[in-house]
Amino acid sequence: MHLVTETLAQGLSDCPDASKTWRDLVLKELSFFSSPLSEEIREEGRAQGHAEDVLLVLEQRGLDVPDLVREQITDCGDTAILRRWLQHAVSAPTAEDILTHG
Repeated sequence: MHLVTETLAQGLSDCPDASKTWRDLVLKELSFFSSPLSEEIREEGRAQGHAEDVLLVLEQRGLDVPDLVREQITDCGDTAILRRWLQHAVSAPTAEDILTHG
């Protein structure tokens, strides 16, 4: 099963819509299964959660979050970077500042 799942994921990588559909199916089917693809999906979920946390802190502090900054935060898939940005978001003078100094 693992080999088939990974092979299909690789084969669909050039078709974003089909790839997303496959990933959504794998996420539902393999929620307790450990594979590189399921781990990648879990990591993307963690990154998305961290991005939401960064934005929440900035918004709760009343800081303006320009669209370009919001996009860079939500597009970031690196949880280590997002954690640094979250730490800096607590005291940064502007939303842009977390990207340059975070």
